Amino acid sequence: MSYVRDDIQRMSGYVPGEQPRDRRYIKLNTNENPYPPSPEVGRALREFDPARLRLYPDPVAGGLRAVAGGLFGLSADWVLAGNGSDDLLTIAVRTFVDQGGRIAFPTPTYSLYESLAEIQGAACLQIDLDAEFELPPDIATRAKGASLLFLARPNAPTGRATPLERMRQVCRDFPGIVWIDEAYADFATDHCVGFVRDFPNVVVSRTLSKSYSLAGVRLGLAFARPELIAEMMKVKDSYNVNALTQVAAIAALKDQAHMQATAARIRATREQVTAALRDLGCKVLPSEANFLLVRTPQPAKAVMQQLREHGILVRYFARDRIDDSVRVTIGSEEEMAAFLAAMSEILGGA
Repeated sequence: MSYVRDDIQRMSGYVPGEQPRDRRYIKLNTNENPYPPSPEVGRALREFDPARLRLYPDPVAGGLRAVAGGLFGLSADWVLAGNGSDDLLTIAVRTFVDQGGRIAFPTPTYSLYESLAEIQGAACLQIDLDAEFELPPDIATRAKGASLLFLARPNAPTGRATPLERMRQVCRDFPGIVWIDEAYADFATDHCVGFVRDFPNVVVSRTLSKSYSLAGVRLGLAFARPELIAEMMKVKDSYNVNALTQVAAIAALKDQAHMQATAARIRATREQVTAALRDLGCKVLPSEANFLLVRTPQPAKAVMQQLREHGILVRYFARDRIDDSVRVTIGSEEEMAAFLAAMSEILGGA
C-alpha cells in the first residue's frame, strides 16, 4: 500500500543544477552571477536589527513591492513578491489551472513547468520550437485548450529571445493567461514588463537570482493587472518572503547602477566566449541570457565529464534536440578563460 498519490509516484520531479560540496569547482552549470551583489545589500543586512527576527515579516512585502513597481512606473498593487520566481510559477498554476486542466509551453524550455503541471494533475501541451529554436508563429492556436501558457523570454536553455512584436501577437491571440518568464531579461536588449499595461491576460515574472546576484536569498517578482495580483495573493503561502530577503531585495533594487554594470560586463564576456567557441568548431546559439547553449563537435555528455575533470561544471540535458549540447553559464573573465583553455584541450582532437 502506498500513501502517495499515483501521479506523484509516476512523476520524476524537477532536478536542480548540481551544487557540489566535495571540492571547489568553476561553476558554470546553474546560471549564477559570478560577481557579488550590490554593496548596499551587505550594508542593509548589517544594519538589520536581529531582534526583528522574532516577528513575522510583512506578509505582502509592501515596501518591496512598491520599490519593484516603481522601477517600471507601476504601483505596488501591480506587483507580487515570491520566494524566488519558482514560487511565483507555483502560484500561477494554483491560480489559473483547474485540476485536470491544461498548461501549454514550448519545448525545449524550463523543465519546472512540466513538473508543476504534474503536481496539479494537469495535462501538458508541449509545442516544439522551430528548427532555429524560435517560437512557431501559430503557437497561440496550438496552445488553445490550455488556460495558462508559459513563455520563457529569453528561453532556457536556448537563450533565444522572441521578438517583441511576435510576443505581442501571442498575447493578443491566446485566450488564457500568458505568463512571460523573464528570469534572464536583464541580459537581453528589451523586455515585456510594459505588456501588463496593454493586456489583461499577461503576467511577467522576474527573479533577483541572476542579474542581482541574490540566488541565495530567493526573491521573485510578478507584474500584472491589480485584479490578477489580488487573485494570486489568495493562494500564496502566508509569509512567503522572509524579513531578511525583503531587506536585501530592496537594497539591491535601489542600486540599479550596480546591476546594470554587472549585466553589461556579463554580456560583453558572453559575446567574446561565443566567438571563441565558434573558432573551436562549436555551434553556439545566439543568446540574450547569461548562458550559452553550445553544440560540441564531440559527444556533449563526454565533454561535460571531461570539463568536470578539469574542475569546471557545465550543464548537460539528456533531452531531445539538446542532448548534443552543453549549457554554459557566463562566469567571470578569469573563469571563462579557464573554460576556453579546457575546451581547447578537450576538442583538440575533434
